Amino acid sequence: MPLYTPPTTDFQFLLRDWLALDAHYEKLGIGDFDSELAAEIISQGAKFAVDVVAPLNRDGDEEGCKLENGKVSTPKGFADAYQEYVANGWNAMLGSAEYDGQELPYTMAVPVHEMLNTANLSWRLTTMLTESAVLAVTKHASDDLKNKYLAKLISGEWTGTMNLTEPHAGTDLSLLNTKAEPQDDGSYKITGNKIFITAGDQDWSSNVIHLVLARLPDAPKGVKGISLFLVPKLLLDENNEPAKANNVSVGSIEHKMGIKASPTCVMNYDDATGWLVGEEHQGLACMFTMMNDARFQVGLQGLGAAEASYQGALAYARERVQSRAPQGVQNPEGKADPIVFQPDVARMLLTQKAQIEGARALSLFYAKHMDIEKLGSEDEKVQAEKVLQFLTPICKAYMTDMGLETTSIGVQVFGGHGFIREWGMEQLMRDVRIAMLYEGTNGIQALDLIGRKLTRDGGDMLAATYDAFNALVTDMSDAENKALAQGLLDDWRASSADCLGMDATTAAAAACDYLAYTAYSLLGVLWYSMADTAANSDNAVLASSKQKTRDFYIARILPRRDAHKAAYCAGPDSTLAVAGSEFDYL
Repeated sequence: MPLYTPPTTDFQFLLRDWLALDAHYEKLGIGDFDSELAAEIISQGAKFAVDVVAPLNRDGDEEGCKLENGKVSTPKGFADAYQEYVANGWNAMLGSAEYDGQELPYTMAVPVHEMLNTANLSWRLTTMLTESAVLAVTKHASDDLKNKYLAKLISGEWTGTMNLTEPHAGTDLSLLNTKAEPQDDGSYKITGNKIFITAGDQDWSSNVIHLVLARLPDAPKGVKGISLFLVPKLLLDENNEPAKANNVSVGSIEHKMGIKASPTCVMNYDDATGWLVGEEHQGLACMFTMMNDARFQVGLQGLGAAEASYQGALAYARERVQSRAPQGVQNPEGKADPIVFQPDVARMLLTQKAQIEGARALSLFYAKHMDIEKLGSEDEKVQAEKVLQFLTPICKAYMTDMGLETTSIGVQVFGGHGFIREWGMEQLMRDVRIAMLYEGTNGIQALDLIGRKLTRDGGDMLAATYDAFNALVTDMSDAENKALAQGLLDDWRASSADCLGMDATTAAAAACDYLAYTAYSLLGVLWYSMADTAANSDNAVLASSKQKTRDFYIARILPRRDAHKAAYCAGPDSTLAVAGSEFDYL
């Protein structure tokens, strides 16, 4: 695998300088936190990612997971790394202090999460889903369930899962059949089968807490009849310790294209005991608390894999000597020049770099608004929630699309060696491919953006998101680039407003292109803003790098938005014209 050097300098620049972290925390009333503490947490997280998690990545892919006698085992070293993670308090970063969590701001935790994804995407998955389960239990479960389960989920002593998908019910959850029968003691008997369950079982924790969507006997049809249940692998005794086995079993583990070191399980529930989370028939709304967090976290998976691929490609391009550079000899002592000086290789590397650093800025901008949504004034919380809702499908879809593009570029930079397993580049491409599929395919994210978040919302989320990005533009100091950023942002808002009148068919046909158009537009604004801040940095190399990478993004990546706009403005007719046997070769 490529050696990983965490981008701590970039994190520190983005948090301390670009997002003005100290002022951000002061405004939120958490002045005990500051950029110095954030830098220390990032530094320690980087050390854990590099020293403990990253060395397991290649061997974990080779070894995979096993199911023997109903028990799942993960690759050598994975469980030990998890125990160290839990012992050092990493799992508790975001948990409520009421249940022994640390309640760190999201702007401190998100960089650690990115680094874990870069170091070992398979390993990170289990901790990611546990964090999402903590959110759902915190927001929706009864006090009794919180008191029994939340502290140990936050600490990581127990792990959590999300159980939605069934063999016949994926995107369309209205079709799910898992049943929940109420019992006299207030519990429920859960019966059904779930597939694609990340870490449905493992050898890391003493219990696994499943959050399961199911239907009550009197449930109305469709998604309005779904309820959410907490179903532990092991039932608790009077001391709140795991004791008797619940009627939950692993039917099989999937053999997959990538993330082979993460156990993806088929789960069987046979009159398993569970408890209602939230209100009856409101399960999908409760689960969306978990899903929206997971969608952002999956976006970070795309970013993490992209960073690993870029670092590997850059190191190889500097070392690999082939031919002479067309602009002149660059290595007079050698017979040829490093390929990093070839214009096409430089184009590939900068395509990676420009999108990765733009996506990292987007992720931290998102994290800043998560801080505000949790700790701001009531009006600030409302506006931040609108921004988060609008940006969630963009973060998930764009960052994972970008992850596949950039890991494919990483293979390409290596040439034939990129296709060989020993270099690790092909694993990154295999691993990240799933990120475009789970937690809602990227097509579903696009439909969510143009449907729920734009047209059905009437433009309120659009307006809040415009205001949030406009604040970045307002703070810029360079008049020329400020005007360019303002024009880009205003054009995006006007074009988005034009979509508000779309009918459902037109919007569905436009969805993926509209999401891409939006992502490239907003990243352009972020690049103008970052480069403007960097111009005042005392780090001359960083300042120059940000400004030159911005120029590359504007010249070579941003034009993609025009193609996507032309495509979504073309209407649905050409998309829907071919039908029936016309799809076949005649």
